[in-house]
Amino acid sequence: MPLDPKLEKLYRLKSEAKLGGGQKRIDAQHQKGKLTARERIDLLLDEGSFEEMDMFVRHRCKDFGLERESYLGDGVVTGYGTIDGRLVFVFSQDFTIFGGSLSEMYANKICKIMDLALKVGAPVIGINDSGGARIQEGVDSLGGYAEIFLRNTLCSGVIPQISIVAGPCAGGSEPARTGRACC
Repeated sequence: MPLDPKLEKLYRLKSEAKLGGGQKRIDAQHQKGKLTARERIDLLLDEGSFEEMDMFVRHRCKDFGLERESYLGDGVVTGYGTIDGRLVFVFSQDFTIFGGSLSEMYANKICKIMDLALKVGAPVIGINDSGGARIQEGVDSLGGYAEIFLRNTLCSGVIPQISIVAGPCAGGSEPARTGRACC
């Protein structure tokens, strides 16, 4: 019996999203001795526990050529899973997509998991590997940092916020600037 066309499309999109910026960029990460965003999550969390959220999000920028270059996930992998059976929320910046630079939609994904973590009292773990703001988006990207910083302050002293520095952390990606502890 043939697979439903809608399911075929879903599986195709999931495969595309898992490639991030593409195999060539994944190979470049590996040649530098670095893992991909998803590989890092897989090593951190209990096997099979990760549930990804917003896998199909794309940026909305139509300026400076970005209307011709768009990737599923938009440069950050977000979701939740467990570590030794304990619930945690996690985001992992994907350097294979625009050098891990933060966009408006990317920030929205991080804010969503921070809000959920605060709601249920679970830790947030950020795996940082980013060139900073996605300059093509200008104020929208910087506004995304403001939203994340707001949540950093709201979460401070309420839930653990842990940062792992796994690559460049320019601008707002620096743990010291966000108030998160660096591991």
